[in-house]
Amino acid sequence: MSDSSGVLVGIEFVGTGAHPASWRRGDSRAEDLFTGGYWTDLVGAADRAGTDLAFLPDAFGVSTTPGTVRGRLEAVGVAARLSAVTSRIGLIPTATVTHTEPFHVAKAIQSLDHTTRGRAGWQVAVSAGDDQAALFGRKDVQDIASLWAEADEAVEVAVRLWDSWEDDAEIRDLATGRFVDRDKLHYIDFTGEHFSVKGPSITPRSPQGLPVVAVAASDEPSLALAAARADIVRITAPDVRSAAALAAEVRARAEGRPVTVLLDVDVLLAADTAAAAADLVRLDEWAGSEYASDSLRYLGDPDGLVELLRSGALVESPPSESAPLRQHGVDGVVLRPLALASTLELLTTRVLPALRPAPRAGTTVRERLGLPRPASRYATSH
Repeated sequence: MSDSSGVLVGIEFVGTGAHPASWRRGDSRAEDLFTGGYWTDLVGAADRAGTDLAFLPDAFGVSTTPGTVRGRLEAVGVAARLSAVTSRIGLIPTATVTHTEPFHVAKAIQSLDHTTRGRAGWQVAVSAGDDQAALFGRKDVQDIASLWAEADEAVEVAVRLWDSWEDDAEIRDLATGRFVDRDKLHYIDFTGEHFSVKGPSITPRSPQGLPVVAVAASDEPSLALAAARADIVRITAPDVRSAAALAAEVRARAEGRPVTVLLDVDVLLAADTAAAAADLVRLDEWAGSEYASDSLRYLGDPDGLVELLRSGALVESPPSESAPLRQHGVDGVVLRPLALASTLELLTTRVLPALRPAPRAGTTVRERLGLPRPASRYATSH
């Protein structure tokens, strides 16, 4: 994917930041965390600054680690609130499928695509472990392979439901009183190991036709699903060379199907590298342990991050690796602020304006990714 406006830039909005002690900073806005204004302020600023995608993580489990934030707002609900106060940014909430029916997830994401006029996506996730299974009590705990096999079926069900109304199914014929052409609504008749869904959806086909699907590829089962079904594949890697190898594997396993590969990068911005390093030390002291992540990490000032994103040299590396990220097979980054409010302010005022002097072309997420709007699979079935 080539684009004169540079790499795609997503930001992950998780709590007060990816670092578990970030809420203890005086500028964290932790007191606002469970208000709508917290999310509209931060994601709204990212939208105005030209950020391409906002990732909104979610999970059923609540942290039991002492000294960390307990609880969260539900991601799809937050995204729905954000749809009214943003105009360009793609909203990609996580919805886990392990204890949720795909019919519910499909209509929620499809509704979000309607209210944002084509700016919606869905990051697919699973819920592992006894604790999360016990929250629902509807089935026994599953192993990782079973969880992702179920997720694969859930995505298939969702995509079929998104297709179950043809684009011109709404006829709104005042003379006859027919709102829809019933011949253009279709049963999906899906039967699998985990789900049996007749359909159709209750929601008309949305602006993108199919909202984009994202998967974070963190192990073999999630990588297999990402390569088979995702439009956006998030990867983590300790260096650019490893990221290039993983991106190549994703594309090879996708067998020619277009995928956008985004590299997760942990970020902590401050006035300079020494100040950012000192901030991290303080966060680690509050947490009682050193922050650990599989992601690449940048600690420093905004200008340095701009240069690294332009050059692709996200870590100290041989000169041969200092090339634009797309030459490594990576289409962009998902920046994961360790301290969200403070780092986001610098991202939106110093980093993004330098990277993206003009808005990226395209109003829907699919257009932003260079993906066509697909026709309904059922449109030629009669």
